[in-house]
Amino acid sequence: MGKYFYQDLSGDGERLNGAKSYIVTFAKDATPPVEGLWSLTLYHDKHFFVPNELSRFFLATKNKGMKTNPDGSLTIYVQERSPGKENEANWPPAPNGDFSLYLRAYWPKTQTVDGSWTPPPVVVVRPVRAVRDRWPR
Repeated sequence: MGKYFYQDLSGDGERLNGAKSYIVTFAKDATPPVEGLWSLTLYHDKHFFVPNELSRFFLATKNKGMKTNPDGSLTIYVQERSPGKENEANWPPAPNGDFSLYLRAYWPKTQTVDGSWTPPPVVVVRPVRAVRDRWPR
């Protein structure tokens, strides 16, 4: 038995696209409540896996190398380019076009099924503009 969550929009309501960078952050102890396993899988606009340099198409409970943040939360970086070597364990590479995310919860606990737990939003990471771009000369 499983519960599946499908997402092709960011928290801003825009179509997910590799031209932007995104994060999905699960609060401490708030990954999908399951007795089995959970996975976050990325598919391109035709709903196939995205060929990538890591041959990684999803992150899941079995990915023991994922790193948590100092506060215990788990951030997954969903973008075309590497988020940096220190964050690559938490990176399913995205295509340069539209894509979708599927969060699967296998053998879900009650709160996953009854809706009292929901996945976190897919947040657009806005690039920080250089100081010289913010101030007139």
